[in-house]
Amino acid sequence: MNLGAFTLLLALIGGASSQYYDDYDFPLPMYGRSSPNCAPECNCPESFPTAMYCDDLKLKSVPMVPPGIKYLYLRNNQIDHIDEKAFENVTDLQWLILDHNLLENSKVKGKIFSKLKQLKKLHINYNNLTESVAPLPKSLEDLQLTHNKITKLGSFEGLVNLTFIHLQHNQLKDDGISAAFKGLKSLEYLDLSFNQMTKLPSGLPGSLLTLYLDNNKISNIPDEYFKRFKGLQYLRLSHNELADSGIPGNSFNVSSLLELDLSYNKLKNIPTVHENLENYYLEVNELEKFEVRSFCKILGPLSYSKIKHLRLDGNHITQTSLPPDMYECLRVANEITLN
Repeated sequence: MNLGAFTLLLALIGGASSQYYDDYDFPLPMYGRSSPNCAPECNCPESFPTAMYCDDLKLKSVPMVPPGIKYLYLRNNQIDHIDEKAFENVTDLQWLILDHNLLENSKVKGKIFSKLKQLKKLHINYNNLTESVAPLPKSLEDLQLTHNKITKLGSFEGLVNLTFIHLQHNQLKDDGISAAFKGLKSLEYLDLSFNQMTKLPSGLPGSLLTLYLDNNKISNIPDEYFKRFKGLQYLRLSHNELADSGIPGNSFNVSSLLELDLSYNKLKNIPTVHENLENYYLEVNELEKFEVRSFCKILGPLSYSKIKHLRLDGNHITQTSLPPDMYECLRVANEITLN
């Protein structure tokens, strides 16, 4: 027997189902002649004249943006401020990408973003923000403020179209979040991973489909906390401080969940999940035994778990300790990983 991670293959096909919202859908620059309607130091491809690319130019301020530009890229520069009139020629701007600059809240003047009434994407990743930027336009759908120094969130109230919020890799604590997310009826994706939270945030909208809270300091789950999310599909709580005493019995027994990551915690028992769950990650905990009832309430021809991938490695469970009825419960599993 392989002394490393033992992988039990119950079928030959299938793959892990995981949900990501990577931002690879933006228009890519077409190299060649630049449109005349463009800042001289930037590039506006003739094949895509509504986009202006000003990446990697060591810019210290926002260049002149001519009318007609809808997609503006200012990545990898040294921009440390934005004047209030920076975008007065392009009030119909739809995407504004400011990743990898030196922006601070005190140097983002006035209502520069809220004036952009058609803005859908605002990305200010890898800057020096200490608070979320505000005010923001109601048209905004995608807000990314990752890898900053944010300790406090303002209210996002009124942003009825906001669907994606990325806030990972900041310095958010419980009191810095408060009720920031209340009223966001369109919010589907929220990433608060790699922060300093000790408890789950209150007031999250029930519309969420994806919630990432990994790499925080969360130690307990309020009773029925996840019941309000009628469509929640992807939940990550890995690398926290969860123990059995902090998890009420049916915390994760949510019928809509497809993927649950509780790896790298302090669990000794497998939390009960709904039969609909497909991917369950429990590696590197303190699990001592496999309980079939954590996956299947009853067993029968039509009663079984839909688990496809189960990670149990880095625990105290071995192949020989698995109960015989596990195979009947997890009959459609593609992969179960053990020590």
